[in-house]
Amino acid sequence: MREHGGNLDQAQLRFGGRAEDWIDLSTGINRLPYPVGEIDARYWNALPSRSEIATLHQAAQHAYGTSAPIVAMGGAQAAIQSLPQLGPHGRGRILAPTYNEYAAVLSVAGWKVEQVSELDALAGADLAIVVNPNNPDGRCHPPKDLLALLPRVGRLVIDESFADAVPHLSLASEAERAGLLILRSFGKFYGLAGLRLGFALGNAADIARLAAMSGPWPVSGAAIAVGRRALRDEAWAKATSARLARDSLRLDAMVQSQGWRLAGGTPLFRLYETADAPAAQEKLARGQIWSRVFTKKPTWLRLGLPGSEAEWARLAELLSR
Repeated sequence: MREHGGNLDQAQLRFGGRAEDWIDLSTGINRLPYPVGEIDARYWNALPSRSEIATLHQAAQHAYGTSAPIVAMGGAQAAIQSLPQLGPHGRGRILAPTYNEYAAVLSVAGWKVEQVSELDALAGADLAIVVNPNNPDGRCHPPKDLLALLPRVGRLVIDESFADAVPHLSLASEAERAGLLILRSFGKFYGLAGLRLGFALGNAADIARLAAMSGPWPVSGAAIAVGRRALRDEAWAKATSARLARDSLRLDAMVQSQGWRLAGGTPLFRLYETADAPAAQEKLARGQIWSRVFTKKPTWLRLGLPGSEAEWARLAELLSR
């Protein structure tokens, strides 16, 4: 399995403890999740109806500020798995370093994959992929720069999995443009990654293909019920965005005592340059706080944001040792 955050089972094997003893900061998942509330039994007992899926789509379109065709899928990852089948195999270029599933999925499907470091180098690709904001370094690109790239590639995929807290970066309102496909993750911002819900937005032909590949029941009844409720809750989203903006700066200030330098990030995670990231990870792990390191970047340490005040206090105490 490729390197990812959320690998808490590996932390337990190395350092012990039960899953509930750990604070998992190895992902960019909001640790103060949306309050799910009660879910009617019929969402567990019955197959999702077309009308229920349609209301989920409407809630997502409203939340993302778009009227573009949209399809719900089992997380943004499900959309990534389908990308190679959207068109004939060709040359895929990925703005890197970034989420490692893109290169792997395209390569396995027979695409010729190139990873480039600059936006202009994507030009000429049959399929170009940009994660905006980027994971893991938080690199951002203005929407106008991405739109300028659109005529120069066959299809442009913008992964906006971390855009909920920075909506000014989103191209969702432009998703109907020919050759543009937007991917959104629900689970990160709403802190409900286990629900496995995400969306693809694009022109009618692309969305129809993705919907056909996803089948008649692409997401669960529970995902529909919770996703629809959360996406309509504008007050929660606004308050959460404000809290994440404050807390990301709070975390930056907290780790200064370690000599770590901010290398990038988003309001959901921070990337720090350290002298020795595996050593820093081990220090945190001995206090049962899990972080993310990168084999190819041994000085990079990524931390999600603590949630409760008890979690913040535990991290502060551990860093002070």
